[in-house]
Amino acid sequence: MEHYALLSVSDKTGLTLFAQALVNDHGYKLMASGNTAAVLKKAGLVVEEVSDYTNFPEMMDGRVKTLHPKIHGGILCKRSDPKHVEQADAHGIRLIDLVIVNLYPFTQTIESHDCTLEKAIENIDIGGPSLLRSAAKNYRDVTVVSDPADYDRVLSKLNNPEQLKQLRWELATKVFQQTARYDQAIAKYLSTQGDEPDLASITGFTETYQIELPIAKRLRYGENPHQQAALYGHFFDYFKQLRGKDLSYNNILDITAATYLIGEFEKATIAILKHTNPCGVATADNIELAWENALATDRQSPFGGIIVANRTIDDLLASKIADLFCEVIIAPCFTDKALDIFSKKKNLRLMISTAAMGSETLREARSVLGGVLLQDRDQKRTNPSNWNFVTERKPSAEEMEAMLFGWRVVKHVKSNAIVLAKGEQTLGIGAGQMSRIDSTHIAIDKAKQSGLSLKNAIMASDAFFPFADAIIIAAEAGITAIIQPGGSVRDPEVVQAANENNIAMVFTNNRHFRH
Repeated sequence: MEHYALLSVSDKTGLTLFAQALVNDHGYKLMASGNTAAVLKKAGLVVEEVSDYTNFPEMMDGRVKTLHPKIHGGILCKRSDPKHVEQADAHGIRLIDLVIVNLYPFTQTIESHDCTLEKAIENIDIGGPSLLRSAAKNYRDVTVVSDPADYDRVLSKLNNPEQLKQLRWELATKVFQQTARYDQAIAKYLSTQGDEPDLASITGFTETYQIELPIAKRLRYGENPHQQAALYGHFFDYFKQLRGKDLSYNNILDITAATYLIGEFEKATIAILKHTNPCGVATADNIELAWENALATDRQSPFGGIIVANRTIDDLLASKIADLFCEVIIAPCFTDKALDIFSKKKNLRLMISTAAMGSETLREARSVLGGVLLQDRDQKRTNPSNWNFVTERKPSAEEMEAMLFGWRVVKHVKSNAIVLAKGEQTLGIGAGQMSRIDSTHIAIDKAKQSGLSLKNAIMASDAFFPFADAIIIAAEAGITAIIQPGGSVRDPEVVQAANENNIAMVFTNNRHFRH
């Protein structure tokens, strides 16, 4: 029986070596979409173009190429169902056993200097998510590969049915995590385009507001043992607790804050939080490195904290996390080996996020004396094309990357908030202080305590700097770029201090107070 692999990738990393191994070592026949097929042919591989197989050309500038019954039928066919197989045979549909797809680089596109709405729209992938979801849905029969980092794992398991079965489940889970993040990134970007909505005109902000929520769980106590508490609403629609002690009032607050924070990121990311504030956040090419970098920010504060990941936690990562005492770990999935490692910690709460990380919650409510405050949740994402570059020196590409990262994190730090970062790693965080200069001092001290160099680092501030003093202190610490909203009456004084210290500064024109 012939085995077919379908390839359609934007990221060509490792593609030809992977395809060669599929053909030479495992006997696969290759089908690929236009650009992917061209790369494989150039490498000397025999590959059939999708358009030749479907007898339907790619059209509309590549918008339509893999959306065809002969493609999706070959992926979705249940091999155990005779009727499915019979229908595939009747319509000349080949069974596709391996789907290798990654998506258009939407996030990278919207973060580029020259991004326009039109360019962003053209980088919304349609066929890719459809292929991935089809293959993931039929994981019992089809292996889906959405990340070049998994190529070697797949090759090592193709000749072992039992191991391949478990890997298919993990890869399918990963697909739905990725497509959820992808759609969330698109929704967040589109929500930033056009005019800001007028709160008075938003449906739901009415003359009266009635809250009717079912009780979800009676809690042992509230923030402190002498306070009674209960959870109302639909919290457990978003999370599933695998093991550990019952959730406390404070756990639930921390889990919510952690989930909103991790929802900012599409790449592999780890965040460690304490009392709803992040003490370390990092994004990396793999989740293990993200963990090492996040922990490096502050090795003291995470004791008794919350860890959240946006990738599956496997035994390698679990063995590293297990050395740290924490209250809750949140992830989209845990492997069986990871669960075995964590089983030694009976009280540790393991939570699976059953919805898109970051949740679709659009509003948030807080009790006040005699009533309730209701507001839109702060989901505004920044776009460098809307920034004002206000200093003589403009930020480098490396500083731009770090500023984008720091700006996503600072939104989730209690004001007055300061985040120091380099690359996609926090170096120091100052949270919840009465003055912004105090937060600056704390963030710098945290970096020094952790032995992290601030040379060429960036500083992100959730609101404007009222004085130039924090700018001078940052420069003395080695910081070379600052991202902040702007809007102070002393902005000219602050910009002048940045120029005098050769600091690049940008104004985002929107603040992120978090009280």
